Amino acid sequence: MKRLMFFCLMLATALASAKGLPEPQKAAEIELRNSVQAFMRQYDVPGVAIAITVKGVDHHYSFGVGSRTTRTKVTPDTLFEVGSISKTFTATLAAYAQVNRQLSLTDTPGRHLPELKGHDIDKATLMQLGTHTAGGFPLQVPPAIGNERQLTTYLQTWKPEYPIGTRRAYANPNIGVLGMATAKAMRMPFRKAMEGVLLPRLGLSHTYLVVPSAKMPLYAQGYDDKNAPVRMTPGLMWEQTYGIKTSARDLLRYVEINLDLIRVQPGLARAIDETHVGHYRLGEMTQDLVWEQLPYPVDIDSLLASSSAKVIFESNAVEALTPPLPPQRNVLIYKTGATRGFGAYVAFNPSNRIGVVMLLNRNVPMEARLRLARSVLDTASRLSR
Repeated sequence: MKRLMFFCLMLATALASAKGLPEPQKAAEIELRNSVQAFMRQYDVPGVAIAITVKGVDHHYSFGVGSRTTRTKVTPDTLFEVGSISKTFTATLAAYAQVNRQLSLTDTPGRHLPELKGHDIDKATLMQLGTHTAGGFPLQVPPAIGNERQLTTYLQTWKPEYPIGTRRAYANPNIGVLGMATAKAMRMPFRKAMEGVLLPRLGLSHTYLVVPSAKMPLYAQGYDDKNAPVRMTPGLMWEQTYGIKTSARDLLRYVEINLDLIRVQPGLARAIDETHVGHYRLGEMTQDLVWEQLPYPVDIDSLLASSSAKVIFESNAVEALTPPLPPQRNVLIYKTGATRGFGAYVAFNPSNRIGVVMLLNRNVPMEARLRLARSVLDTASRLSR
């Protein structure tokens, strides 16, 4: 009886949310809900928040709970960790500093971080740091590096594995250095630059590096692969690379700004456009400034290949785009993200002016996350018809 009542409640909710939509769009929403619920059952995910924009019209879908202990329901305002999606904010901050003539992406890091001047890392540009082509950093800062002094020594003694600009190796340290150089160019700590400058100018009032105590009740509890409760543990370069916590509502606004559906100050808009410029090509994928893009429409095989273990964990030869590729319309621009207890995905297609956000409070396998993301993208496409 409880299961029957639950099913009836979910069906009524789905029908109510679809009220006023044409029948094909109603069917798309119901299919999305069915897909999400099946995903949550299969991977034992406590909560999911999904947001879709279709030409500026927002659609929010919330499922489950933010914590198995408190049983607080997920809403569009529940805060999730977004992992490496944080890197897109660092890229936007760097591009904004360039618009304000505080730096140039053609600078080398030593221009802004004197302690790195003349060392091998100073042979890469900030753009190469932001496109993972700086010569081969490891995915994470080595575990033996435990403090800022040791980090500086590590960066000073780091040696590239291959010629700069020839191979892509996805890594946190290079984005960390990009963020450090940007903050130094802006003459303020990185956290102040992010939370005091960029996020307010984006109008993201519920996006944080450090969640204020008053907002902690909105902060979802994450669960790791063993289903143990866990939240992000700050480490070196965490603010620049994986530190953002945000809601589906705020992250959808960020997507809509990237789609130019919400207007921001002209200089900031130019900075966002700069993050959509293509610099390197790896197979079908084009590497922008942190963002990645694929030709649109995208099939599931291309989606999986672009975020495969080979692409994420190995270095791969790339083709430099000379001149760089201006921002494209008929592409899918996207970024995945995860921490030990959370998973996230954002993507948008400028030509059809659609975008999606997917947040969950359990870290599930990448393939599962991308297959669900494909269902969300399909729903967005169907809602746009």
